[in-house]
Amino acid sequence: MHILIIEDELGIVQFLKQGLQEEGYQVTTANDGSKGFELLQNQKFDLILLDWMIPKINGLDLCKAIRIKDQTTPIIFLTAKDTVQETIEGLKAGANDYIKKPFSFEELVERIKVHFRSKKQTETLTLGTITMDLSKHIVLKGEEEIALTQREFELLAYLIQNKEKVCTRNQILRDVWAINFEYDTGVIDVFMNAIRKKLNLKIEEDYIKTIRGIGYIAQD
Repeated sequence: MHILIIEDELGIVQFLKQGLQEEGYQVTTANDGSKGFELLQNQKFDLILLDWMIPKINGLDLCKAIRIKDQTTPIIFLTAKDTVQETIEGLKAGANDYIKKPFSFEELVERIKVHFRSKKQTETLTLGTITMDLSKHIVLKGEEEIALTQREFELLAYLIQNKEKVCTRNQILRDVWAINFEYDTGVIDVFMNAIRKKLNLKIEEDYIKTIRGIGYIAQD
């Protein structure tokens, strides 16, 4: 498991890096929010330890930015901020957990293990007779394996992760395509048609519905 530490206090960084490596984790570090964000654009991490008060991009804003593209990677805030309101702010920004400085390393390790267990459970997505294994990049319809392109896989996973919610075409462009400017949303319809064709959905398997003029919704 690969952990990213975004923290500007060198002593804490060295302490955490050494301890987590001894626990068997791969560790990468960044000493400011800008560097952390850059690393996240180019690498995949299994968990993020994020300090609130970091230079360039503070932890709260960085957490929000991460969640625009990544809804699943666990984020644990490490911070001296500990009021109820600040805790709520951190959780609303998308953090999964919050641990106050100074903290017990043993407690942090146990919390990391809990999040990895939870993450492993969410690596399998289901929609009716469709099953997706995110870690192995496998899609099954019943027992039949369905071959999807990378973008088709990401789009189907996004809809299932947001099951029972209407996903607008603009949201899909932003979260799956990472496009934040005006763009032809018709490309999404092309990919959806390809996914439906490959899944060969029958009338009674109407799992992905088109909301005319708006987007799509996945429902069992």
